[in-house]
Amino acid sequence: MAKKIKAFKDKGNQLVVSVSAMSGETNRMSALALEVQDSPSLREMDVLLTTGEQVTISLLAMALQQSGCDAISYTGAQVRIITDSEHGKARIKSIDDHRIRRSLAEGKVVVVAGFQGVDEDGHITTLGRGGSDTTAVALAAALKADECQIYTDVDGVYTTDPRIEPNAQKMETVSYEEMLEMSSLGSKVLQIRSVEFASKYQVPLRVLSSMIDNPVGTLITSEENIVERALISGIAHNQDEAKLSLIGVPDEPGIAYKILNPISRANIEVDMIVQSVSAREGLTNFAFTVHRRDFDKANSILHSVCEKLGAKAVQSDNQTAKVSLVGIGMRSHAGIAAKMFEVLHKENINIQMIATSEIKISVIVDEKYLELAVRSLHKAFELEQK
Repeated sequence: MAKKIKAFKDKGNQLVVSVSAMSGETNRMSALALEVQDSPSLREMDVLLTTGEQVTISLLAMALQQSGCDAISYTGAQVRIITDSEHGKARIKSIDDHRIRRSLAEGKVVVVAGFQGVDEDGHITTLGRGGSDTTAVALAAALKADECQIYTDVDGVYTTDPRIEPNAQKMETVSYEEMLEMSSLGSKVLQIRSVEFASKYQVPLRVLSSMIDNPVGTLITSEENIVERALISGIAHNQDEAKLSLIGVPDEPGIAYKILNPISRANIEVDMIVQSVSAREGLTNFAFTVHRRDFDKANSILHSVCEKLGAKAVQSDNQTAKVSLVGIGMRSHAGIAAKMFEVLHKENINIQMIATSEIKISVIVDEKYLELAVRSLHKAFELEQK
């Protein structure tokens, strides 16, 4: 990391570097906490977990100094990354950039701990999963940086998962909207909060590999900056899907609320929702998907709801998957959905649910058909072509 950073500095760039803890540290410290307390305090967990980044920033600053590159490290509290008070999943409210700008003016590389901040009372907070990426984008926005580069274990954003489709191509550019959709639909390249931040403050975001010298990566930018708009940019998929259906429920105002309110109160996140009229007059079928980790709890709640509402039955399936087409080119082209459904029909893949937006089409299918669906759609929409 120090070598890469020094190479940028030697070219005359000013750099702020946000880093996460070293691999395995967060899990190790979480295990230590569980040895001490059955249900660790969220506040104390934040105090504990943020030490991982403190180790990394100090060691990186030392490595830079050893290579002849002046550097200084700051924790989230020292920079004054101010967040709300939601321990474990805090959101950034403001950043005081004066100390960083002063250090940059002195010719230093500034190394900032990712994943952390402090609330207005000075309590240490963490930003939740993908928090280091969010820190980096937030710093770039506050400093009006030319570009925010995220170094990870992949060399960019691909048209689909190369592990499923070897002919997947790395994309040179992706719009914020497309990346938001792909992140929310299962792409693990970037956490959605960092993309939301980049989109809101128009921060050019580049995904690169830390394992490759002089990588190009994928630039995530505004739609206006993308000259050639592909019909479909990529295919996202998510195996973390479980489907639940309430059959023969009374078709009356407020029925969706009566079904989903108990699910919401149990802190279960609902993804896709489909309501359809039953063959019997006055009845409807109501289906939705949840994360698989919530399947058993949601299934239990739905059986209770079924009894209260006098519905006919509950149907459940935790072996489903979601496949999605994403692309800003959909806005100006008709027939994308029809082509998608035709491809799946030819492969004898049954579509259980459908959801659409202006730039995406998602379907729920049996999990065993996931890879076949991805490969078939990737070929049909000619995404293997560079």
